[in-house]
Amino acid sequence: MPGKRVVTVGIVQMICVDDRKLNFEKAEQLISECAKQGAKLVCLQELSYDLYFCQEEDYDKFNLAESMDGSIHDFSSEMARKYNLVLLAGIFERRAPGVFHNSFLIFENDGTRVGVYRKAHIPDDPSYYEKFFFTPGDDPFPVFETSAGRVGVCICWDQWYPEASRLTAMKGAEMIFYPTAIGWLAEDKTDFGASQKSAWQTMMRSHSIANGIYVLAPNRCGTESKIEFWGSSFISDPYGNILQEANVESDEVIVQELDLSLIESARTHWPFFRDRRIDLYGDLTKRWREDIEQPSGSQNPIVPESTGFPRR
Repeated sequence: MPGKRVVTVGIVQMICVDDRKLNFEKAEQLISECAKQGAKLVCLQELSYDLYFCQEEDYDKFNLAESMDGSIHDFSSEMARKYNLVLLAGIFERRAPGVFHNSFLIFENDGTRVGVYRKAHIPDDPSYYEKFFFTPGDDPFPVFETSAGRVGVCICWDQWYPEASRLTAMKGAEMIFYPTAIGWLAEDKTDFGASQKSAWQTMMRSHSIANGIYVLAPNRCGTESKIEFWGSSFISDPYGNILQEANVESDEVIVQELDLSLIESARTHWPFFRDRRIDLYGDLTKRWREDIEQPSGSQNPIVPESTGFPRR
């Protein structure tokens, strides 16, 4: 087995306000705190420097979008250079007229941009009207070589799809980051809140286990309009153990040493990649397996009442 290969990483959980300049200032404070604790890579939450604006279909919100020569790109590049760390930061990206993405930028520690990931799975749910704003990304789950290791990024709704984490791991990622904006609606919280949060965490821990990989999930916190974001940012190891978890309601950074050599150890002892039956999986590229007989009565199903599940 290889010797230890340790990297220190940080994730940032923060409350945003309706003032990008103030959000920049707070983000720098939190990035600086990660750097002071030795982080060589830091990841921010989804749509890192703005309020979560998708709670209503409002054409004026398109004015928040920026191209790659805007303030978000330049500020993030400067933070990576100033604090000598790899930085992952979210942006509402204006790619072309009428083409907008929910994207994440990856910067090397000298401030150069390594690449961009554009969210592939776009939700449409009460107070999460992302299909109104975002075009799905079309790059099949890239992995970025950085000075801190091989990094994959999936954004929020991507977290519910095991195909995304599998493909990211298969391309050589050592860490998958899931920057997120997820929380409770008041009408759901009492009956479904605990189950929603548990499902969110369980799903990503399962990606750690199934792929033998580190998963890091920075989530936003605070209440914005109808959504109470539940924070609880966390890091899980290749066995699915939670190494650290943040609080529910306030700004916090998590800084953690990761031994990347544990990935090979986990995959050797739990050889899920070895035992995959790739000869049987061709139908995964189909929407549904039409050759399977459907249950009686499935042509006219009764639509159940909402369970409040999932949100995002």
